[in-house]
Amino acid sequence: MLFEKLENIGGNRVVLALSAARLGDAVGNSILFIVLPLFVGKLPAPAFSMPETIRVGILVSLFGLTNAVLQPFAGALIDRVGSRKPFIMAGLSILGLATLGFIFASRFLDLLLLRLVQGVGVAMTIPAALALMVGSSKKETRGGSMGIYTTSRMLGLGIGPLVGGALYDKYGFDAAFYAGSGFIILALILVQLWVKEEPVKKVEKTPAKIRIIDKSLLTPGILGVAFATLVMAASFSMMAALEDQFNERLNMSAFVFGIAFSALLLSRVFTQVPLGRLSDRYGRKPFIIGGLILLAPVTAMLGFAHSATELIILRLIQGLASGGVAAPAFAIAADMAKEGGEGRQMSIVTMGFGLGVALGPLLAGVLAVYSFTLPFIIGGLICLPGAWIVSRLVPETVNLERREEKVPSTSD
Repeated sequence: MLFEKLENIGGNRVVLALSAARLGDAVGNSILFIVLPLFVGKLPAPAFSMPETIRVGILVSLFGLTNAVLQPFAGALIDRVGSRKPFIMAGLSILGLATLGFIFASRFLDLLLLRLVQGVGVAMTIPAALALMVGSSKKETRGGSMGIYTTSRMLGLGIGPLVGGALYDKYGFDAAFYAGSGFIILALILVQLWVKEEPVKKVEKTPAKIRIIDKSLLTPGILGVAFATLVMAASFSMMAALEDQFNERLNMSAFVFGIAFSALLLSRVFTQVPLGRLSDRYGRKPFIIGGLILLAPVTAMLGFAHSATELIILRLIQGLASGGVAAPAFAIAADMAKEGGEGRQMSIVTMGFGLGVALGPLLAGVLAVYSFTLPFIIGGLICLPGAWIVSRLVPETVNLERREEKVPSTSD
């Protein structure tokens, strides 16, 4: 009975299995969000002198940048091979081993190399998982399917900083690194046991040469959605590079910062599925545009928070706004994806997200040298052109008249 209800909103067995695995690896990876900025201060300064905020920004950003740059290559290879699960397994294995490697890091260069390897692992995992999601979900309930998947991810990303902050405060760095690796290994086991490979439809003979950049797949709609996810991710990830500064300004511990950081992610847990489901009924674009417009002032206000409570409230609102962008954006990209090119087209959108996660902390680290509030003002402003681009370039993929007839109201 429960599975039937979940399937009605896009929660079939493949979607639920991938979502459970995503929850585990998100917890493991996000434990590092709180621990790594503090770990940078513990290690000897590199030979090339630079402010700590910039070092943290580079470290946080390298993961997202590597992930973003490699995803189109991974997406093309996934489409060429036609099998997704092996890429998920290999990517999670790499991510878990690299996370464990932080225990042995003794220099800033070690951290950079490990983050680079982590980025490779995630670049292999995400396009494969999303391509599997596209093949396993129906267009009529795809917003709900993507909502379940991204909710699991957000729940994991929300739990991880809390676990990381608590473990660091009580037991130190190594305990957090062991825990992070353990959660990723758990995700690996879940994928092996629960995720079944879906057969890939062959729409044409596969060329011998892998076409990483296929201009026919780079549609204005896909590029517009990718830019929307980029500015969304940049706006909410800026905070990660400035943990020490927030803790000093607001007199917070690592655990309290973890609560504030996770507030956005936990807010999305409660809004992601409903917003994704509503986008199935009322269209994707209104939610993406509205979310970006709301993100602008809320992000700008983060730098002016006077207490931990204010910071947490602002992050909760950021979570609501980014929830309006994420699930509908991935759903609209999946709607536009062409058969045989799902891995590459979805990797363009996830690359946008990865670039945002990379650029946000880096921009924050550089701009905070001049003014603590400046990164957040800039982060808020860039959301507005994102909303304009979506309104102009991205087509609506939901047939509203047809959906009015087919989708029952929530009161039914």
